[in-house]
Amino acid sequence: MGKQIKAVSLISGGLDSMLATKAIMEQGVHVEGINFFTGFCVEGHTHAIRKKDKVKPKRNNSLWVAETLGIKLHIIDIIEEYKDVLINPKHGYGANMNPCLDCKIFMVNKAKQWMQENDFDFIITGEVMGQRPMSQRRETMPIIAAESGADDRLVRPLCAQNLPATLPEREGWISRDELFDFSGRSRKPQMALAEQYGLEDYSQPAGGCCFLTDESYSAKLVDLWKARGSKEYDLDDVMLLKVGRHIRPNNDYKIIVAREDGEARFMQGYKKNYINMNCASHRGPLALIDGEPSAEDLYQAAQIVARYGQGREADLVEVAVRDLAGNESILQVKPLAADELPKEWFV
Repeated sequence: MGKQIKAVSLISGGLDSMLATKAIMEQGVHVEGINFFTGFCVEGHTHAIRKKDKVKPKRNNSLWVAETLGIKLHIIDIIEEYKDVLINPKHGYGANMNPCLDCKIFMVNKAKQWMQENDFDFIITGEVMGQRPMSQRRETMPIIAAESGADDRLVRPLCAQNLPATLPEREGWISRDELFDFSGRSRKPQMALAEQYGLEDYSQPAGGCCFLTDESYSAKLVDLWKARGSKEYDLDDVMLLKVGRHIRPNNDYKIIVAREDGEARFMQGYKKNYINMNCASHRGPLALIDGEPSAEDLYQAAQIVARYGQGREADLVEVAVRDLAGNESILQVKPLAADELPKEWFV
């Protein structure tokens, strides 16, 4: 009996990587999945805490894809290593703060390392030529293979027939005839293939899986870097940029105001790390203060918090303010009117 050929597949949780994995499994190859956690993943965070997303499945789609396909999934934390990719992308950013080409090179390189360490034979991705404007173009696909070091051990099953034959094809490990020639932004071929495979439940085909492609999130990240004077961040920063209204009245501080109960419950976990406040005399939101606010800034922040509480029409609202040591004081403030919140304050 010959050697069992093994492949590692980059599983994002989307339809493309699911189909690419299935296509190789159909050829008798042993496949295991790998998912890299950068901290910027959309999956399983805001969908779980925001009321407006209550109809969406509360699941990690990467784990769900692996379970559906019946394969093992390896989730690897690359938060610290990924910082250099985001801060210093060789190939630059996309429309927002998404370093998509550098990101793909980095992840394929990490998969190559895993492949070598675990005696696997090649790598699978769900890339489709022409689907993404930055990382999935005809001219960038060879760059990913070369700069990642994966070279011709990188197989893209969904568009393989549009590309030169890879080592697994030449060696007869997989049949090129059973791969595909998908191209462009239409998802109809993928959806038809999913039906053919009997896959009825999958994440939104056109949905992104990274917050860095989101214009609003990217603006908050740039604002954070500008306020701190350096491109530094940690996981707490990444998570808090995903929730709340971010309001920066001046360069000394920013206030993050919960928009609903789910966000407030999530933000409760950060109360020991930030000055925080909430309305004491009326029902209102929790808010975190990031930066070094003066006494005048805290009074202004309290007025903003009061604006978003049920006492917004009252003459005075009591706002409880807790410092980093947990000491609490009460400020009596007049809530700001809507026209007293300039648009430029909103990040």
